[in-house]
Amino acid sequence: MKKQDARKLDHKTREAIRIRAVQQIESGESPEVIARALGYHRSAIYQWIAKYRKGGLDALKTKPIPGRPVKFHTKDFDELFWKIADKNPMDYGFPFALWTREMIREFIKKEFDVSISNATVGRLLKKIGFSPQKPLKKAWQRDEDRVKEWVENEFPEIKKQAEKENAKIFFADESTVRSDYHSGTTWAPTGVTPVVEKTGARFGINMVSAISPSGELRFMTIDGKMNSDKFISFLKRLIYKADSPIFLIVDGHPVHKSGKVNKFVEETAGKLRLFFLPPYSPHLNPDEMVWGYLKHHKIGKMVVSGPEDLRKKVFSILRSLQKKTVRVASFFRAQDTQYILA
Repeated sequence: MKKQDARKLDHKTREAIRIRAVQQIESGESPEVIARALGYHRSAIYQWIAKYRKGGLDALKTKPIPGRPVKFHTKDFDELFWKIADKNPMDYGFPFALWTREMIREFIKKEFDVSISNATVGRLLKKIGFSPQKPLKKAWQRDEDRVKEWVENEFPEIKKQAEKENAKIFFADESTVRSDYHSGTTWAPTGVTPVVEKTGARFGINMVSAISPSGELRFMTIDGKMNSDKFISFLKRLIYKADSPIFLIVDGHPVHKSGKVNKFVEETAGKLRLFFLPPYSPHLNPDEMVWGYLKHHKIGKMVVSGPEDLRKKVFSILRSLQKKTVRVASFFRAQDTQYILA
C-alpha cells in the first residue's frame, strides 16, 4: 500500500489518527496491521506507542506550531477596513491621496501603534478584501446629492414614462480617438524604461454613439468638432424608421441644449425626447464604455498608418461591436450603471 503523507493532512486529523491507532493497538490489534491499514510506515506507529506509554493521550495531541507572535490581531481587521474603505489618506492629515502599502503601514503605526512590513501589509489587505486598483478620476465639481437624486428619483421617473409610452431608452456620448494614443504595457529589458515614440503628424477622429440596455449600438463619425447640425444629423439617423419613441439621455454639453437641437426635438412631435445627466457625472453613462472598449482594448494596441487607416479601423471595430449585443448590454451591468436596470 502507498504510504500516507501526513504532511497533507490538517493537525486535527493527524491527531485523531494517532489516538485511534494507539487505542486499537492497546486493545490487542497488531501494530503491523494498523500500519498497513493506515498506510503509514511501521516506525511511525511504534513512535506513537512509545509517546503514549510515556505521556498518555496528551503526548499524541497536536502541539502548537511555534512562530512569530501576531502583531495585528483579527479583532482589528474590521476597524481597519472601515477606516480606509471610504476615505483617503488626506482625510487623516497625510499629504498624499492614494492608499499605497507604505501609506497604510504608516497609518497602522499611527492608529494601532503596530509596526509591520510592507509585505505583511499586502497580505493583511488581501485578508480584508482589498486589491491594488487604478483609481477613477472624479471631478471635484460633482454634486453627489444631485447624482443621488438622479439615480433614485429622476431616472426611475424617466424609465416609468418610457414604459408608459412604449419608448426605447438610449444613452449617448461623443469622443475622440487620436493616432498617438497607446494603451497597455510593452516588453523591454529589465531596468530599462521603454519609450513609445509618437508620430509628429498627429491626427484623430471624432465620433458619437448611442446604446440601449438591449444591446443596440448606433454610431457616427464626425469631421471636425461637434456642433448642432452634426448632432442633429446623428439624431435623425437614430430615429430613422424607429417603430417607437426614443428617450435619449446625454450630458449637459452646450450643443445638446442648443436652440437648433431643441427646435429639432420639438419638430419630431414626441418621436424623440432628450434628458440630461447630472453635471460632471460620466460614470452614470454606460456609453462611456463604448469608448473604453474602442480605445483601451482595440485602437490603443494597434498600429495606425494614417488618417484613413484610423477611420477604417474605427469603423471596423464599432461595426463588430454592433453585432456583440451581449457585450454592449453588459455595459449596463457595471457597478456605476446598474441603476439603469434596477
